[in-house]
Parts: sequence; C-alpha cells; structure tokens
Amino acid sequence: MAAASTGPYRRERSLALRSSSSALYNNLAVLCPPGRGPAFGAVHGSSLSLLGTEGHPRQLQARGGGSALSTPLLTQAAWCELPSRVLLVLTSQRGVQMYDADGSTMVFWHALDVPELPAAHSVFARGIAAAGGRFVCVGTSFGAVLVFDIPPKGTNVTLSEVLEQHRDPITDMAAEQGRAPDGAGDLVTADDSGTLCLWSSGEEFTLLGKIPGSGCTCSSVALWNGIVATGYGNGQIRLWEAGSGRIRAQLSAHARWIYAIDLAPLTGKLLSGAEDSFVHVWKLSRDPDTDDIEVQHCHAECVTDTQVCGARFCDPAGDTFAVTGYDLSEILCYGPA
Repeated sequence: MAAASTGPYRRERSLALRSSSSALYNNLAVLCPPGRGPAFGAVHGSSLSLLGTEGHPRQLQARGGGSALSTPLLTQAAWCELPSRVLLVLTSQRGVQMYDADGSTMVFWHALDVPELPAAHSVFARGIAAAGGRFVCVGTSFGAVLVFDIPPKGTNVTLSEVLEQHRDPITDMAAEQGRAPDGAGDLVTADDSGTLCLWSSGEEFTLLGKIPGSGCTCSSVALWNGIVATGYGNGQIRLWEAGSGRIRAQLSAHARWIYAIDLAPLTGKLLSGAEDSFVHVWKLSRDPDTDDIEVQHCHAECVTDTQVCGARFCDPAGDTFAVTGYDLSEILCYGPA
C-alpha cells in the first residue's frame, strides 16, 4: 500500500492486527507508559485487539450477549490514566467494561439502563474520558454522561452521577490535557447534533457552558490549555475558547467526514484523520500579545485508498503518531523524517 508524505514525519512500521478496524469514530487507543513502548488497541465488531501490552497480543470480547447470535458490538476503547491507576475502558451496545491496563483482569462491568425509547432507537455507550483525578466519564446514545468514581485500587467502582444536558447521542468527550485557565473547566462532551457541553469536575460536576450545535455531527473532540478542538462530519475543524464558548478559528481541514482528532499535551500539536484518506498535523499556539489562537499546518499524510478511522499521537510531544483505517488489518506508525 503506497503512502504519500510531506513534512516532518515518515512511515516507520506497521503492526499487524488479528482483525481489521471497524468504521467507528476514534477507533484507535494508545497508551504511552514512561520508559516503555506504546500499547495499541483497535475495535473490530465485538472484539478489541491489543498490541504492545506486556505478554502476547490479546483479544477482549464485548460482554452482555446471551448467545453467539446476540454478541453486542463494541463502539470504542480507550485507556484512562488516573494518578493512582490506569484502566482500559470499553463501550458497547450493552454497557461499559473496565479492565486493568493490560486487559488481563476485568475490574468493573456496568450494564446500560435502557430508557423507554422507540423501537428504531439504537442503544449504546460511546465517548470515554478520565477527569478530575478520580473519575471516568462515559457517554450514552440517549445523551446522558455517566460519571464513575474510581477507587485507587480494587473493584469498588461506583456510578456517582449522571449528567443530563445533551439531547442527542454522545459521540466523544475529552479532559483537559494542559492547564485550564480560570473558569474554563476541565471536561468537554460532544454529541451527534454538534452540541458541546463544558464541565468542571469535582464531587459534583458543574455545567459551565453549552455551545449549541449547527446540525453537523461533532465526531471527535480534544481540550488543551483552554482550547477546545472539534472535528466535524463536514470536514471542518473548529477551535473554541473553553471559558467563553467563543469560536476562535475554523479550518476546512478535510474533504470528507473527520473520524479522529488528538492533541499532544506538551506541544499543542493537533492531529486529524478523516474519510478522505488524509491525516494532518497542525500546531496550535497563543499569541502572547493578543491571546489569539494561531494555527500552523505542519504535515499532510495520504494513506492511499484508506478511510482513516483512528489517529493518535504516541508520545506527549507529538513526535510520533499512529493511524488505523476501515477494513485495514494493521496499525500504521509514523515518526520523525
């Protein structure tokens, strides 16, 4: 498979997956343990393929099916890094599964409470983020955000709060990766209509602001130093002030639906991947005099004939990144040129 590259990155290697990646938003999980190589996870149907964790490659299955014919599909997987522990969180059509970091032991299972919905309404959990040092937040298809209180060790995970501000299915959420300015909050949640909610985490989560959607799905979101970066179904990336909810920049970044964005916390590099086969790297910064958000394009990568569905940086500085694609049975890894 050919790949065209311009700029400071080049293709370094590919990692074989047991199954190809499903066409899901944000379908690549990356864990970067200090002093070790990164671990990767990608969803295919009802299973998650794990690579690079200690031991052999591992497959995790969705829970909650009564028979082989009713095995639920996974919708997302992500590592949640808390000060006291790291959990691997899976979401599916039936609920939320939490494992220790290498996927060897299940810590917690939460079955979704299915509200009274029309028969045609699908039910699933989607959108995963660690927040506030001790919470893991998970979105649902009925617009609720489940807040789980995670103990420093053990399995006594509790559902501490349910946030109900969205009217549409949650697509993604992100916690602050840098330092939040005063009043900016530390969690952003997004939904199918493009609506964003900004939260301050704590014993009780506080809604600080809501940015109404424009009818275009916000499929991926990131939060860095008070800047909310959002990717949309129309190929646009928008940058917002987390404190005021004011839009600061709009980029016509891709020709088709954006499936993933990510931010490198040490440098403010922004990664985007979309259905148009392209991955772009941008650099965000603030003008010290005007406080304006500045955007510089750093790199374009064409993954030929591939609908990109996952893209994540593999280190805090954004010097390396990895990509998954729909029906692609490998993870593509890129490093400095």
